Order: sequence, then structure tokens, then C-alpha cells
Amino acid sequence: MSDAPLIHLHDAQVTRDDGRVVLDGVDLAVHAGERVGLVGPNGIGKTTLLHVLVGLLPVTAGGLTAFGQPCRTERDFADLRRRVGLLFQDSDDQLFCPTVGEDIAFGPLNLGASRDDAAAVTGRTLARVGLAGFEQRITYRLSGGEKRLVALATVLAMQPDVLLLDEPTTGLDEDAEERMILLLQSLDQAMVLVSHDRRVIDRLATRVVRLGQNGLQADT
Repeated sequence: MSDAPLIHLHDAQVTRDDGRVVLDGVDLAVHAGERVGLVGPNGIGKTTLLHVLVGLLPVTAGGLTAFGQPCRTERDFADLRRRVGLLFQDSDDQLFCPTVGEDIAFGPLNLGASRDDAAAVTGRTLARVGLAGFEQRITYRLSGGEKRLVALATVLAMQPDVLLLDEPTTGLDEDAEERMILLLQSLDQAMVLVSHDRRVIDRLATRVVRLGQNGLQADT
């Protein structure tokens, strides 16, 4: 593991429009090859932290360095989002096209891939998540577990270096949860993983940090 982190959030503070401080003095470094489990009570700001890491929410103090470059402007974060993929807690927030194939191809096409290349990426990615042949399936007719895997496929199709996973097993039955865990264990990307299920954290994380009122601390 390299000494230089892929992502480094340093002394970050996030204040809402109503003046409420959601994050205060948060430091997090994510290195290649590690899977960081992020735990903490409901409402403490775990999802907020993931959104900060891709620039969906601005910091009011502190900063973020990614892949050796400071991220300050929207252009900086646009470049970062090519290398950092966020799996939203609710799959319906991730899936917006009529068919599965269109949803997964959207990212590669947006990056300039040809339609043939995007179709090839879509096929490979669906096979990887265990949904080969789902290209023409209607997204809103999928089961909750299928939607979750398709949502992950839209992220993986971008071939990110870092995955930010917000409750990846939420709403899944036992079989679908096991499929998701085995799939995530097989991936090489660095990860930051939010989950309320300690069994999921224990199986996936290489280290665990706890978010509290005083920032992040190593979990014991």
C-alpha cells in the first residue's frame, strides 16, 4: 500500500444552510487496496461525508485532496468523479433510464465511448454482477435486489479507482446480500463502506472508523 492516499479529506467542516454543523474537523485518508468501514449512529453525517468526497456537498472549512491534486472547483470535482464512484443509498436515485442497458451505458457514453464500446462495457459489467442478458429489462420492474446490483453496475462501468458505498446491502434478502458481499470482496478498488450491519462491515472492511461528534476515530 502506497504511503500517499488516493483521497485525503482534511479538517473538513460542513455547515447546513440553517447553521447546523453536520461534520466538524473530519480527517479521512483512503489508500489504494483498503476498504474502510464507516460506522456511527443515525443522523451523524455518514452519507454527508460520502457526498463531500465527490463534491456533491461543499465543505465550509478544510479541504479535499484526491490523487495528489487539491479539489476546490466544480471542474476539479468533475475530474474526480471520473475516478471515484458513489453508490447511493437508494437505488432509485441512481437509475433514471428506461432500460438497464441504457442506465449502465450512460456513464461510458458521457465519457466519450462509442456506442459499440459502451455496449461491450455494459455486457461485461452485467456479467460481473451476475445479471448477464439484462440489457433490455425495464428498470422499474426489477426486484429490489436486482436494482441494487444494477445500480452498482452503473458505478463499475465507469471503472473507478475508489468506490463509495452507502448501505450497499440495504433492502436485500439473504441470498442477494450474500451475492453483493461476495462481489464486493472480489473487487480491487479501494472502498469507503457505510453500513449499519456490523456483519457486513466485518466481512468487507480492512479497517473501521467511527464518525461521532468529535470527528472520526478508529473503531474499537
